[in-house]
Amino acid sequence: MWLQLLWIVVGFVFLIGGANYLVDGASGLAKRYHVPDLVIGLTVVAFGTSAPEMVVNIVAAVRGATDIALTNIIGSNIINVLVILGWAAALYPIPSPRSSRMFDIPLSALAGFMLIFLSLGPDAEIGRWDGVILLLVFAVFMYVTVRRGLDGTDTPENFKPVKVWLALLMIVGGLVALVFGGQLIVNASTELATELGVPQSVIGLTIVALGTSLPELATSVVAAYKKNTDMALGNVIGSNIFNVFFVLGISAVIHPLPVYANMWQDALLAGGSCLLVLLFVSTNKKHRILRSEGMLMVLAYVLYIILRL
Repeated sequence: MWLQLLWIVVGFVFLIGGANYLVDGASGLAKRYHVPDLVIGLTVVAFGTSAPEMVVNIVAAVRGATDIALTNIIGSNIINVLVILGWAAALYPIPSPRSSRMFDIPLSALAGFMLIFLSLGPDAEIGRWDGVILLLVFAVFMYVTVRRGLDGTDTPENFKPVKVWLALLMIVGGLVALVFGGQLIVNASTELATELGVPQSVIGLTIVALGTSLPELATSVVAAYKKNTDMALGNVIGSNIFNVFFVLGISAVIHPLPVYANMWQDALLAGGSCLLVLLFVSTNKKHRILRSEGMLMVLAYVLYIILRL
């Protein structure tokens, strides 16, 4: 058991380090060729924050470890909202811009409920055509986000140009590290589940989901600590949308994802936690997630894990 846990930790180190190098190299290369910061932020950086989930899911889908592919995304989305956003709000109240309340948070909630709806067919799975539907919704989200950015309602980050040879080295190295880390995690997680006699879904919902959410955790907590609260909220909600509609969409196209035991309850919590955030930011004049509400969200996750195990 301890050996598998060690390999999972090593896998996460490669996964997160690879994502960082990939983002830095790609954004630096794009900036050198005068690609606008906004476009880089909406594509390269958005891709980079969900790269750990995506690589783990693609490896799991290719190998037929569909429970890990589904639970990784659903578990990551639950952790993103209840743990990461809750912890960030406990550090400093998090306000929500009107665009988030009207579009992003509801879409993030819809993501969880759509998984239930798409799996209601006779095959009890999220099939390839369901994956195509998810990808189409993601395309609409990207279109709206780009239009909103061009209207000046989204603030781009500043990226620095990087020498071409260095950028290419960072991109290739980042991709190799991502693939290697993803393989380590899927293999070790499958072996750990077998050795402990627990379903792969439990490992996926806890260890794998938490590990792939580490980039969002670091970004959001640091942003809240520095009182850059818009980034804390946008990072979590954007990641949730990216995870379901893009990452899970690609995974389902590669390999149909059968429903695992208790998937509907997990997906219901993933969607319901976003509705809870929407309730919090809609019931006070400053439209914020208060410290007490953030603590309540973290407590809700602890209770969920106790009941789930």
